[in-house]
Amino acid sequence: MSEKIKNIFRKFLIVAFSIVIAGTSSGYSNDTEIKADDTEGAVDFEHSLDDYVPAKNRYNFYFTYKIVHPWWDAVALGMEDAQQKYLEKGIVITYEYMAPDAASYEDQTKRLLEAQKGDYDVIGVDVADEEKISPVLDEMVAAGNKVMTFSSSDAAPDCKRIAYVGNTHNYQDGADLTEALCEKLGYKGKVGILVGSNGAPCHEDRAKGAKDTIAKYKNMEIVAVEYDQDSIDLAYDLAKQMLVDNPDIAGFVCCNMSNPVGTARAVTELESSAVIVGMDHDQEALHYLKDGVIYCLGVQDCYSIGFDTLQVAVKIADGNLPGNLFPDKTDESTTIIYQEDAEPMLEVLYGDVTQ
Repeated sequence: MSEKIKNIFRKFLIVAFSIVIAGTSSGYSNDTEIKADDTEGAVDFEHSLDDYVPAKNRYNFYFTYKIVHPWWDAVALGMEDAQQKYLEKGIVITYEYMAPDAASYEDQTKRLLEAQKGDYDVIGVDVADEEKISPVLDEMVAAGNKVMTFSSSDAAPDCKRIAYVGNTHNYQDGADLTEALCEKLGYKGKVGILVGSNGAPCHEDRAKGAKDTIAKYKNMEIVAVEYDQDSIDLAYDLAKQMLVDNPDIAGFVCCNMSNPVGTARAVTELESSAVIVGMDHDQEALHYLKDGVIYCLGVQDCYSIGFDTLQVAVKIADGNLPGNLFPDKTDESTTIIYQEDAEPMLEVLYGDVTQ
């Protein structure tokens, strides 16, 4: 993880303690009238450990996720905060936090099977492909491993993983962003969808939410659905080709953190008036939001995901199951932000005060 990103988020951690955080650290926000003064509530940096007393004074975890990406760097910072707070109580937590440079269920399967051989109290995974990875997790649990899922993608509903911490409303995120797009377009026009990685539950669910929303309006049409594999460059190429094939395309729905950036680059280069909605808090995407190239973004609370993941992992390691101590699914928030929110969000998250 880059020191620049660490320093940016740690700077905000200090600031966060001096302000009143809007909202809570979990739960879903679909308020489409979020004001600039409330943008700090989109990411909650003010966390304390709960009252649970760990059974041990040392834990070792393994976490793997879809792809090396700044989104998971933000999750990692929440984990580091929880790790430090446990250390202050005399509890040492070590963990591996690893991912490939390109999303791949084959690579993730290999990593999980290798982790089984290690001395880990809990193995956690952000699922790269629900259909392919869920059976692997079932086999790991059957072999006696304590397995959880985290981040933005859970396993299949019938998977035997112990618990999940992260976004439980990806479908609704896709639907809400697309509803905002449809309203902006006057409920008419052609739309392109950039999904992300094939089989990734969060990306697929958001795309389904987008498709179902567009299907409600007879004067709206989906002209292309493409997979950018969480690559800004590929998203740029795909969006540009969509615009070449459909010069009158009215809007784009972008289902991960990378593709709003690639799409905005293409729209800007071709001087298109297409409206873009998408996910998360990439710095370049926030600048495009500020400039009006992107209409709105759904920002997930990555920091809370990381913090809560480590707390749940400790409880699972001690032999606890979902119930009074933690739920089967710990839900984290998404906040939709607009142009007026971009500048304060850039300053809060990145210390970016570029005018």
